[in-house]
Amino acid sequence: MPAPLSTLAYDPGVTPAEGGLPGLSVLREVVNSINLFCILAVVGALAVSLSVWAWGHHTGGHQAEANGKKGAVVAAGAALGLGAANGIVAFFSALGTEVH
Repeated sequence: MPAPLSTLAYDPGVTPAEGGLPGLSVLREVVNSINLFCILAVVGALAVSLSVWAWGHHTGGHQAEANGKKGAVVAAGAALGLGAANGIVAFFSALGTEVH
């Protein structure tokens, strides 16, 4: 006779703990700095993409115009992802705690 499903599962009891390792505040500062650097890079990419879009439009370069549009959309998506990264991770982390 097979064992009930509840006896086959094992809960290791692992949960995230604040302050468990030394250097956690330094790691947060590094990640915050990386996020800021990436946001600044996206601002530059958006400026270049919009410039290419405008240049392509005014010179009749349809390929350049299309590439500028694509670059602007990608830069906007990257900005959205960078700005929402903390919330996205928090949402899915909280959702993961509901799985039993």
